[in-house]
Amino acid sequence: MAQKIQSLAVVDRLFPLIVTGKKTSTIRWRERRIAPGRLRFFNQADPSKSVEVEVVRCTELPLGEAAQFVGRAQEWPDAIMLEGMREHYPEIQLSSIVQVVEFAPPSSS
Repeated sequence: MAQKIQSLAVVDRLFPLIVTGKKTSTIRWRERRIAPGRLRFFNQADPSKSVEVEVVRCTELPLGEAAQFVGRAQEWPDAIMLEGMREHYPEIQLSSIVQVVEFAPPSSS
């Protein structure tokens, strides 16, 4: 039986980073749980644009630990991380449990 492809919306400014393979993780809060396997990202501004990736790992942890976990602590100190995440989730706190979804770049085939 074929596994149904999971899907997530992504904001327009981040979509090209997924397509080019420069973005290989996403942090989600209070959204549907993603599991390892196929995932289709679609552009929130233009849902006809989408890209499929392979999710390799999903980890739940406090937002305050997420930047270190994905190796971006230098560029995402707590204040920057919180400001960026509140753009999408106004109520989020550093103590909020988030899901870090890590994925392989889209295949070139």
